[in-house]
Amino acid sequence: MSYAVVRVRGTVNVRRDIQETLRMLRLTRINHCVVIPDTPQYRGMLKKVKDYITWGEIDEETLKELLLKRGRLLGDRPVTEKHVVESTPYSSLEEFVKAVLSGEMKLKELKDFKPVFRLSPPRGGYEDIKRPYKLGGALGYRGPDISKLIRRML
Repeated sequence: MSYAVVRVRGTVNVRRDIQETLRMLRLTRINHCVVIPDTPQYRGMLKKVKDYITWGEIDEETLKELLLKRGRLLGDRPVTEKHVVESTPYSSLEEFVKAVLSGEMKLKELKDFKPVFRLSPPRGGYEDIKRPYKLGGALGYRGPDISKLIRRML
């Protein structure tokens, strides 16, 4: 299983340890998104910065769309299905996406891939960026609903 993590809030008046954790997650700016595996280490990092990000389980269709629309290679070239087939042992983009979601492969193993997706602000805006998702806000764990947010940001 993999999580999609999106940064929602900025860095003004943020504690240094939280800033460091966000940097380790490669979430240096608002509306940046990363896809990470579900490991205890990453879960601890997500828990620490939960007041600045939102995350949940990403589905296959959304990850495929995210790779094709916002995935970038070195030199700011877009990710294409041809590049994925040539630089991985998989014969199609769908197989690669399934392998990433199951944990067999990491996105960073894709040759020349930049591991951060730069997204637009969501159409319709975020919910309240100072409250947790469960209370009608935008922060913290949102489960499979992260796919809806990402689609609004593509």
